[in-house]
Amino acid sequence: MKSINKLFSLFLFLIVSQAFYAQSSKEILVLSAVVKDKAIPDAQVIFQKNGEQSIPLYTDGRGKVQIPNEFQDGTDLTIIIKKEGYSTLVSKCSCGGLTYAISPVMEELDGMRIVLSWGSAPNDLDSHLSYQGGYVCYHQKDASQANLDVDDTDSYGPETITITNKIQGKKYVYAVHNFSDKDNSNNNRLSTISRAKVYVYIGNTLIRTYSPPANVKGTVWIPFIIDENGNLVDVGDFKNATSWEGVRSILRDYRFDAGNAVVDADAVQESADLNKQGERAYHSGNLEESVNYYQEAIELNPRNGQAYSNLGLSFQKMNREAEALWANRKAIDLAAGNKANVVRASSYYNIAKIYEKKGQWNNALQNYKLAKQNNANPVYDKAIVRVAAKVRA
Repeated sequence: MKSINKLFSLFLFLIVSQAFYAQSSKEILVLSAVVKDKAIPDAQVIFQKNGEQSIPLYTDGRGKVQIPNEFQDGTDLTIIIKKEGYSTLVSKCSCGGLTYAISPVMEELDGMRIVLSWGSAPNDLDSHLSYQGGYVCYHQKDASQANLDVDDTDSYGPETITITNKIQGKKYVYAVHNFSDKDNSNNNRLSTISRAKVYVYIGNTLIRTYSPPANVKGTVWIPFIIDENGNLVDVGDFKNATSWEGVRSILRDYRFDAGNAVVDADAVQESADLNKQGERAYHSGNLEESVNYYQEAIELNPRNGQAYSNLGLSFQKMNREAEALWANRKAIDLAAGNKANVVRASSYYNIAKIYEKKGQWNNALQNYKLAKQNNANPVYDKAIVRVAAKVRA
């Protein structure tokens, strides 16, 4: 059925809108991540290269922008896409001919949005999300507190899955399926030519970007899982499946056995150095800059718990509460050493304060109690009494 729908969609796309959406290798297209084929005009696109002056441009009425001549080789190019009401997208690329989908700001504290974009081939990549009691893909677009906003079948994307409320205590597994080549497991087109990228958003922030490793055979790419506490755990595994049911079976089994990324010593050191630069920016009052440094540190070493803890502080200062929840939970997960209990207690306390501010009394009370379990503190006792009264009221 999907093959028929795909052919029909492709036919309509070519006949009705080819002139509108097709872009050359010297331009990029900016679309909405949640409304199919909705172009975003007047989005600022900043082109950057190390050692060269940045060039800010704006998308036209069709959502397109021409790459400046001096940047068209794509070497060491970074683009930053900004639009009021949307999360800022930052991508290192060679960008020519690609589509970028920007995500509307999410209001939910425990929400998450996962956006898949790719190049001209393969035509059809699919997003899949598996968790206990729910499954989201093109075949079934809605599940408990999660849905597929956009299903794309004719190259570029986006394919977007929105988790409106991450259910605590449940593990989620996300995957990309190369539907176009589903019957040929002995191919590496997904990892080699797709130019696929997965963008993960929380609140107002793009928190992680994933790209597949090169020259790996397989039709199913599993870039990450979301663990029971809401933490992203990097995976990067490849499997094979010939149908959506096959992907579902892989992900169901995978929820019980996911690996952790291995980080080399040089990356660990570089991550620590970036974290220190973030701390200097934070203490200088440059919060946006500090966030950028902390995120770069985490990209290099996903187990840098101190960077997550610092990131949570910056987000709280910026009133980005959903992002602060996520960062504090990850700091809890990675806490180690003789101060682990103190770190966990402080992070639980910060989480509880966010929930209390929102009037979510049960969640606040639970996290204040967890703070006290990890480290005795009169402040935690007072908070428990205060919020318990709200729960009983």
